[in-house]
Amino acid sequence: MSLDQQPEEREEDDGEELLKASRFRVVRVQEVCRDGSHRSRDLIKHPGSVAIVPLLDDHTVCLINVFRRAVGRTLIEIPAGTLDRIESLEAAAARELIEETGYRAESLEAVGSLWMSPGILRERMHLFVARGLTPGPQALEPGEQIETRVVGWDEAVAMCLDGRIEDAKTVAAILLTDQRRKPS
Repeated sequence: MSLDQQPEEREEDDGEELLKASRFRVVRVQEVCRDGSHRSRDLIKHPGSVAIVPLLDDHTVCLINVFRRAVGRTLIEIPAGTLDRIESLEAAAARELIEETGYRAESLEAVGSLWMSPGILRERMHLFVARGLTPGPQALEPGEQIETRVVGWDEAVAMCLDGRIEDAKTVAAILLTDQRRKPS
C-alpha cells in the first residue's frame, strides 16, 4: 500500500480470503441486498498501481508493446506497475518508467486516478505525465516482454480512437492528457 493513499482507500481486512497471490488477494465478502437478503461476492483486492504518459517532447510520446498472457497477444500501452512496496506514488511512477522504458523523468505531474474495474477489482490506478526525459537502459523484471514504441502525439490519440490501442488505462490516460493539453 502506498503511503499517499487516502484513509478511505486503505484496504480493509474484511471477507474470507480465498487466494493470496504475490500482487493481489481474492476475498469473499457478504453484502446486504436491497430486499434485506444476503449474498456472497468474490472480490480482487489489489494494492493499487501507477501509469505514466512519457512525453519525449510536445509532439512525441513513448508507448510500449507488452505481451499480455491474459489475452494471448501483444498490446500497445503506457508504462505502468503495481504499488508493491512502500514508496510515494511519484517514486513508484519514476521507478516503473525506468524499468519499462529506460527513461528518467525530470518531472512527473499527477493527472488523476481511476478505479480499474470496480465491479470485481479494488485497484486504484494513479496517472502521471512524465516530462524532461533522459534515455537509459530498461530494467525489466524477469519474464517481462516489453519493447518501447515512440509515436507522434496525434498518432497516439488516433490509435486510441480507432481501436489500435485497446488497453483501457492507456486510452483513458492519453485522452485525459490530450484534453488537458488543449487551451481552455
